[in-house]
Amino acid sequence: MQAYLSTALLGVLALMLTLAAVGDVRRREIPNWLNGAIALLAIPLWFSLGLSPWPDMAVQLGVALGVFAFFALLFHFGLMGGGDVKMMGALALWLPAGAVLSVLIVMSIAGGVLTLAMIVRKRLAKSQGQIEVPYGVAIAFAGLWVIAEPFLNQFSS
Repeated sequence: MQAYLSTALLGVLALMLTLAAVGDVRRREIPNWLNGAIALLAIPLWFSLGLSPWPDMAVQLGVALGVFAFFALLFHFGLMGGGDVKMMGALALWLPAGAVLSVLIVMSIAGGVLTLAMIVRKRLAKSQGQIEVPYGVAIAFAGLWVIAEPFLNQFSS
């Protein structure tokens, strides 16, 4: 029963990440309510996975706080949007530390590709001004990649 709940919660996370990406493309904004829902729904996942409050849940919280602090620093220097910072912190609550590292790597690659595509698009359109990269798309892509990987890669040991 707990495995079904975990899978259902991961499905809800996938839906929320998709909503965040679509919203970020359309409005360049990830709503606080959505980031809050992502964060709060990590708690039932922890219980469905059988994590103990100490040290398992505490480690989850510590890693997420570290990720949030790092991205808040990037926000301070104007390198990241506030919604992106909150989304990364919320997503980190769902993942073990190794998976958070995978998200960061995939997100960086996806964000770089997205940025290059937007630069090319801007140059082809010969538009002026700075580009605003909807980095929530890269975060969502990385999150979806990492949560789908165990289901798609059945042959790894």
